[in-house]
Amino acid sequence: MTQTVSKAIRALLVDDHTIFRQSVSGALHEPGIDVEHCGSIREALQLLSTNHFDLILLDHDLGSERASHFLPAARQAGFQGRVLVVTAWISENEARRLLRQGVSGIFLKHAPLEELKEAMRVTMAGGSFLDASFARMGDSSEGSQPAATPMFSERQRQVLRFVLEGLSNKEIAWRMQISESYVKAILQSLFQKTGVRTRGQLVRVAFEQYESEL
Repeated sequence: MTQTVSKAIRALLVDDHTIFRQSVSGALHEPGIDVEHCGSIREALQLLSTNHFDLILLDHDLGSERASHFLPAARQAGFQGRVLVVTAWISENEARRLLRQGVSGIFLKHAPLEELKEAMRVTMAGGSFLDASFARMGDSSEGSQPAATPMFSERQRQVLRFVLEGLSNKEIAWRMQISESYVKAILQSLFQKTGVRTRGQLVRVAFEQYESEL
């Protein structure tokens, strides 16, 4: 079930792959989310000069341009919103650099669309979202402040709590009013994030290492 937020998120998707940005922006459109898209930094800055956006979904690799080129220019242009990097791949060093520049999170394109929506909600609520590949990265960033990023998103916490209660995927889906396939996708992201392969291992690791996150 789609949840309607009280204030619509107005987002700009910046990606140089036309089919990707057209399909994703269309799929993201729903009550509470309004998405425009463009294919270059120049176009993005032009749109920022005449429109208000709360969130920018920014590809890391824009052909001859990089996300790190856009961020200073956007701030100079007066953009005060949140930036979520949405990319197929990024090195850990570059991810650290972008986080230091002030991006709110890093989302990898292999994840489900519903998880992208969750990442958008997390960042718009003032939190940070990191793909499982970078979940612990904040602990070792040079000169960084202690990471405020939660290990789990709120949706992941909900699923994990139900797993700890012994509920099946079908029961979790019914409780959360989402599809069973989405529950499975969230479980897979939890497996990746905690480095386990089974529900039993997930339960053990959750109690041993992440009880404070629950």
